[in-house]
Amino acid sequence: MNKRVYCSRRLLAGLFLMGTAAISAATMAEAQSEQMRIIIGTNAGGATQPYARMIADHMSKTLGETIIVENRPGASGTLAAQYIADQPADGRTIWLGTQAFTEINPNIFTNLRWSMDDFTPIVRGVEAPLAFIISPKVPAKTLDEFIKWASANKGKLTYSSYHAGTPSHFLGFQLNDKFKLDQGHVPYRGSGRQVTAILGGHSLFGFAQVNSSMEHVRAGKLTALAVTGPERDPAMPDVPTFAELGHPEFTSKVWFGLLVKKGAPEDTVKRLIEAAKAAHADPTVRKNLEAQGFSVSGETGPQLATSIAEQTKRWGKLVKASGFTLNDLKSAK
Repeated sequence: MNKRVYCSRRLLAGLFLMGTAAISAATMAEAQSEQMRIIIGTNAGGATQPYARMIADHMSKTLGETIIVENRPGASGTLAAQYIADQPADGRTIWLGTQAFTEINPNIFTNLRWSMDDFTPIVRGVEAPLAFIISPKVPAKTLDEFIKWASANKGKLTYSSYHAGTPSHFLGFQLNDKFKLDQGHVPYRGSGRQVTAILGGHSLFGFAQVNSSMEHVRAGKLTALAVTGPERDPAMPDVPTFAELGHPEFTSKVWFGLLVKKGAPEDTVKRLIEAAKAAHADPTVRKNLEAQGFSVSGETGPQLATSIAEQTKRWGKLVKASGFTLNDLKSAK
């Protein structure tokens, strides 16, 4: 065979394979972009991860479509929100919102290119109070005893949070401010690190997530003095609420839920709401979530958007009163 003809055939074959590969890659990219996704604004491994996977699996079966869970961490969750805001308003990219992301961040970040008006809430999925927990090194068995001890040690103590700019941070500030305790603030990078620090005596107390602390409280390694829910929490039934103790202003619950970019077709939003409601009502899903210290809300509709707007104002007052700045986000351990 003529070498020139042979080389030409090899070249054509190579070009054909390259073209086929390019078409396949483009097809795969297009297919991936068409997949439904739940976007989480934190690193993998946090409390949002198992929640997202359980709900995504159930909703996938209801909708007859695969829903993948994707982490896009950064800037305390604001990068994920911006990513959603930049996507088409087709309801196929879902934001896993939290209390901190939706109600607190808009008060902290003044240069955001998105606002909560850019999103349509689908469901408030799960919620849980925070527990005010103390190390065994603290000589107190009740909240009143803690306040007396902390008052006698003004200027010497610090309270911890599971991250700066979260309900844990601002409820700690509120307690500090109300009782004039003159405490510093030590933020950690996650609820696990905060609880570990209190277990080790590196931090003596703070508002912690129930799902991160309940096993240690049950084992007697930590003491929970009060919870922030409107009623006692099933995970810690012997622990009083702040309201029971005469401090209803500390009533608050953290929550996880789903939102989409505003403008998604009405029938799409309706399908998502129905699928989300079915997921949260499933007995197995509910049992697994409750085992993690969550109570299932399942709240949907306009009242959810109204609730978010009202709570945004509440946290805004605390953010302003605390003197919080973006530099505080850099100090977490």
